Amino acid sequence: MKARLADIAVHADVSEATVSRVLNGKPGVADSTREAVLHSLDVLGYDRPSRLRRKSADLVGLIVPELTNPIFPAFAQIIETALARHQFTPVLCTQTPGGVHEDEYVQMLLDRGVAGIIYVSGQHADVTEDTDRYATLRERGLPIVLVNGYQQGIDAPFISNDDIASMELALTHLVQLGHTRIGLAIGPDRFVPVIRKIAGFRSSMHTLLGRDDVEDLIERTMFSVEGGDTAGARLLDKGCTAVVCGSDLMALGAIRAARRAGLRVPEDFSVVGYDDSPLIAFTDPPLTTVRQSVQPMAEAAVRALLDEIRGEPTPRAEYVFRPELVVRASTGAAPRR
Repeated sequence: MKARLADIAVHADVSEATVSRVLNGKPGVADSTREAVLHSLDVLGYDRPSRLRRKSADLVGLIVPELTNPIFPAFAQIIETALARHQFTPVLCTQTPGGVHEDEYVQMLLDRGVAGIIYVSGQHADVTEDTDRYATLRERGLPIVLVNGYQQGIDAPFISNDDIASMELALTHLVQLGHTRIGLAIGPDRFVPVIRKIAGFRSSMHTLLGRDDVEDLIERTMFSVEGGDTAGARLLDKGCTAVVCGSDLMALGAIRAARRAGLRVPEDFSVVGYDDSPLIAFTDPPLTTVRQSVQPMAEAAVRALLDEIRGEPTPRAEYVFRPELVVRASTGAAPRR
């Protein structure tokens, strides 16, 4: 595809004249500026002039599950920026229901000769999936790093959020506000982060409230606004005064369910999200949520992959990052009955 100078100039934050000098191999351009222009060329999907084409070894695969949940674009952007600082360009592969499967993306990446792959919440997070696909890649000597979804036996470093601590933070906050009937709206329990959140919910409900009979307070649904709406309505029917959600999108759905029932948030029903996705502080009301350490997690994933590429293997372990509770206006004191 023929490059448009204006598009590249805007993305690289340089003038069109500078872009022209780089593409035509003219002198008088700083190395950092030249790299910025070439990186923008790659990211925007334009073909480099033949003399400027980089080796495929400078490409890194980045596989994310989808882009509708704002947390995944946030991971992708930080990973892309961190890779660019080391002259690597990510090849972004996005999975969608019924779309290209992770294995098909991997074959495409292998055909392009990528130097390594970073997976964010990929098939590795699904306990029903076969992990032999990752063993096959390691046997080929391809460096890989996996984010969120630790499973033993995979020969790769893992970067994870502390899902159990996430539940402890959210529930402690709600209990301190006087809530005792607290629900959990969560996704399918075949995923490692979901399994861990459920375990953390059970543990914290026992520790904080002395409750062990919490199964009726757990609603498994889809990671979407609609899933949160459905789960929120069911938990309201069960008399819950608060809910902890598995994602910010689910939390928005739970708020919608409360309003449809004629309830106010947080006066009648408190809602806690998960991720602290971009713009979530500007919802109505601004959402209390558990913030993943996206920046340090993404940067750690890139560091681990670069070490693997350089032949300095990272220890085969799970590196767990502590989350943070961000209190806003969607949680309040438990209503008096």
